[in-house]
Amino acid sequence: METPQEQAHPFPDVRSGLPLSAPFEWLRRGADDFRAAGFASLFYGLCFALGGLVLFLAFRHAVQLVTAVTAGFMLLGPFLALGLYELSRRRETGEALSLPATLTVWKRNFGCFGIYSLILIVIYLVWARASLVIFALFYQGGMPTLGSFMTQILKFDNIEFLLAYLAVGGFFAMLVFAVSVVSIPMMLERNKDTVTAMLASFLALARNLPMMLIWGALIVLLTAIGIATAFLGLIITMPLVGHATWHAYRALIEPPTP
Repeated sequence: METPQEQAHPFPDVRSGLPLSAPFEWLRRGADDFRAAGFASLFYGLCFALGGLVLFLAFRHAVQLVTAVTAGFMLLGPFLALGLYELSRRRETGEALSLPATLTVWKRNFGCFGIYSLILIVIYLVWARASLVIFALFYQGGMPTLGSFMTQILKFDNIEFLLAYLAVGGFFAMLVFAVSVVSIPMMLERNKDTVTAMLASFLALARNLPMMLIWGALIVLLTAIGIATAFLGLIITMPLVGHATWHAYRALIEPPTP
């Protein structure tokens, strides 16, 4: 909850000048939370893995939708990890690491979480449309099968498509990253409004850009490993990223004044 000082000065103090090694420390602390939470963290990892697998199976015959859904899955990840942030917060405060207590934590700041999720959904829908347009531009003779598409990618047979897709996808990924670095943990702990939380996230990115680019690259790498292992790796990598994100929030935002 917000303190009287925060209510008088609603915008949080964002730190700058964090070392380039900070993301690795966040991952180390996130791994400690993962081990401490046990099944509660694994439950969320299983949800990520099952969700990714179901989406893949549902759209596997339409490669243009498979890639859009996979990328969109990454865009929505920060919101889906809400329960993991709560587990890290509970461990920090000495509360019980109970799975049931995290399942309804979104009710704590329902309005702001709702607005944030709607913003992410809009970004995702725009990205999905952009993905379809790029496929249509480069595959005018008909959409490839998933197998032929993967063969082309691995052999770099359609490098123009790959560059265009990565450029557009990278733009949307950076946009989501910029507004989600610390926004959801802040809304969870301090009941901040959506706009304040997103602006604080953007400022945290701008003030620590080289280090935050390393953090973003680690998130992409861990997510890619999870997806590349038939989604099974997400059982481990997504809880790890979720818990580490809480520690990123702690490192980037000054604690409230008592």
